[in-house]
Amino acid sequence: MTLYKYGRQCADLQAGGKGGRTRSQSGGGSSCTMCWRRTGMRARPIGGECWVPVPGDGNQMDVHDEDAVCAGAFVSVPGHAGCVQLRYNYRLDPWPRHRAALGKAFGCARVVFNDGLRARQEAHAAGRLYLTDTELSAALTAAKKTPERQWLGDASAVVLQQALADLNTAYRNFFASLNRERKSQRVGLPRLRSRKDRRQAIRFTANARFKILANGRLRLPKIGDVPVRWSRPLPGEASSVTVIRDAAGRYFASFVVQTDPAADAQRFPEAGREVGIDLGLAAFAVLSDGTKVSAPRFLRRAQKKVKRLQRAHSRKQKGSNNKEKSRARLARAHATVANRRADFCHQVSTVITRENQAVYVEDLCVAGLGRTRLAKSVHDAGWSGFVAMLEYKAARYGRTFARIGRFAPTSQVCSACGVKDGPKPLSVRTWTCTACGTIHDRDVNAARNVLALGRRESLNACGGGIRPGATLAAASETGSLRGAA
Repeated sequence: MTLYKYGRQCADLQAGGKGGRTRSQSGGGSSCTMCWRRTGMRARPIGGECWVPVPGDGNQMDVHDEDAVCAGAFVSVPGHAGCVQLRYNYRLDPWPRHRAALGKAFGCARVVFNDGLRARQEAHAAGRLYLTDTELSAALTAAKKTPERQWLGDASAVVLQQALADLNTAYRNFFASLNRERKSQRVGLPRLRSRKDRRQAIRFTANARFKILANGRLRLPKIGDVPVRWSRPLPGEASSVTVIRDAAGRYFASFVVQTDPAADAQRFPEAGREVGIDLGLAAFAVLSDGTKVSAPRFLRRAQKKVKRLQRAHSRKQKGSNNKEKSRARLARAHATVANRRADFCHQVSTVITRENQAVYVEDLCVAGLGRTRLAKSVHDAGWSGFVAMLEYKAARYGRTFARIGRFAPTSQVCSACGVKDGPKPLSVRTWTCTACGTIHDRDVNAARNVLALGRRESLNACGGGIRPGATLAAASETGSLRGAA
């Protein structure tokens, strides 16, 4: 059995081997203490505090230096025949004048969004027709010529138009949810934006003519040349960039890049294996081949520090500068936990996608499990983000990904003989099948059942017949015998 560990010392990285470089080599301090290695095999550093190249995934981030790379991805067309759009995130180091200009741009985009929302609300209250996107755009152009809104000209026109596009998207999502066209949770009406929101963002499309300069800086219209921490080069030309300020006061540039299907096919060649995954709390993920990925429990590890910061934040006077400083410290602590969890999920999903041609997981109701007594551990595990990473990486590299039904009794059925043994409490980790006598590990048996169910669905997905073929009846069966007149 191969066991993945997270949080072990990596001697290879300390020696600078396997193409990685330690933080001490790059001037970042102590050596790496958060990496994986495979027990009983040649050590392969796959992640951690240093920069380790994983082919095709911008998921390496130095959580202590707070460099975030590839926080998410959006899949457009799955498979090598189509293209996949990925989002690569890089940390920005804006100067004071850049921060002031970005603050103005955030405010202008927020005002345009709120004005458009109020206009539609007032039209609905007055019984008038729904204001179209063209009407809102024309109203914005007219408002910029008035003394009350002439300061909107300090921001790029593309930023203001993209704020209206965000409003239109919010309304489309609401109407789709109202008509039961969305499979996700119900979406309500858009709300007014506030300057106190934990996330501020503006978007520049290709029409804004943003540019990456030769010196590595990002040129944004009416903002300036902003320094960027290039933790890795962009794999292609960016179609848009979103500048984000998070709750911790950090700035990020999020580029949308279209991948090359031919390069992805060479990066991840076809693998002949299939795997079923059972997600859990004691072990983060258990594979059908017996591999267990230990649960890192990042929030539990940082719980003592987070509690101390929360208590200090609650004691500060409301509205004071100390209150704002403590809020920023608390937000940075939570951001560090989130970055470590995302990096861990990226590393695990990359290894599984690279080594398997087909991946099958169970469709868990995470929202329902989040309302139980295990809510803190469930949210700390990050199952939804991990499954989403598996899905888009499988689509990018031509892998097969499928979810099985959440009501399938994977923990109750014997994977050897198929006999259903009945429900079992969570305290039972091993059990013996009463029919065939096989001793099962609860999680490994569930992963094997997930693999069997995924294979069954994939084999029947093309509409092939599953009934046995017609055969001659035996002579001893009831009915007319052959040769009877």
